[in-house]
Amino acid sequence: MTYALPKSVDEAVEILAAGNYIADRNLATTLYVSLSLKRPIFLEGEAGVGKTELAKVVAEQFGRKLLRLQCYEGLDVSSAVYEWNYARQMIEIRLSEALGDRDRDALAEDIFSERFLITRPLLSALEPTPEGAPVLLIDELDRADEPFEAFLLEVLADYQITIPEIGTVTAAEPPIVLITSNRTREIHDALKRRCLYHWIDYPDAEREQAILATRLPEADKNLSRQVVAFVQELRKTDLFKLPGVAESIDWLAALTVLGESALNEDITRRTLGVLLKYQDDIEKIEGAELSRLLEAAA
Repeated sequence: MTYALPKSVDEAVEILAAGNYIADRNLATTLYVSLSLKRPIFLEGEAGVGKTELAKVVAEQFGRKLLRLQCYEGLDVSSAVYEWNYARQMIEIRLSEALGDRDRDALAEDIFSERFLITRPLLSALEPTPEGAPVLLIDELDRADEPFEAFLLEVLADYQITIPEIGTVTAAEPPIVLITSNRTREIHDALKRRCLYHWIDYPDAEREQAILATRLPEADKNLSRQVVAFVQELRKTDLFKLPGVAESIDWLAALTVLGESALNEDITRRTLGVLLKYQDDIEKIEGAELSRLLEAAA
């Protein structure tokens, strides 16, 4: 089932919940205001807390196309916006030379037309679709270089992109834009000013329990409670990478596959690689610390 855009914060909460995304009221408020004002959302938070998942659920629940731009060091216009299909252009030039059917100016105008243009996520987000404006996810912007942020300013300010050979492409309807960052570096204020900001924190025990119940309804309830208690206590320790909600879900799923109904020291030790991603962190909680965490989760 697809939904129309929400008319209230309560409706935003319900729509997200229907997509198995348990959002707190602050996040639902930010989403509702963003959709109402047609402003991008800038989401920060630790990895695994649900930033990317929010974009996926929004696209699914509103029946919109999801366009994901995964950022990385060295990301440029040809990967993010558009590039010309040089192979097709060369074929067109050779055919035109062989047939002699066009002069130089006509050929130049033809090969730099839209039919030779390969669109990437940012340009595709400005194009109209039957179901409405797409959802544009600019994921992990902090991984991209700072000059790429400057390019985004035109896109986010006016929802338009200038292509020198064609002109300016402007969106008939602004896309729903979600930008995520794991805060490995600071994002420039000029870009943040164009967005509504929200920090997604680790959930409290009650909300994390609700998330696990929604995502893994077949899991043992007592095991689910112990997993949440263990992870909540684990996040208070000094680790290189604290487990996010994604890791909690994966760990509960792994324990369920193994047929467990309660945590014990042996199964916890053997499955720590699902929960923790660094050997130093695993070594840090083994022994007495693992016993303490299990006691807290009992």
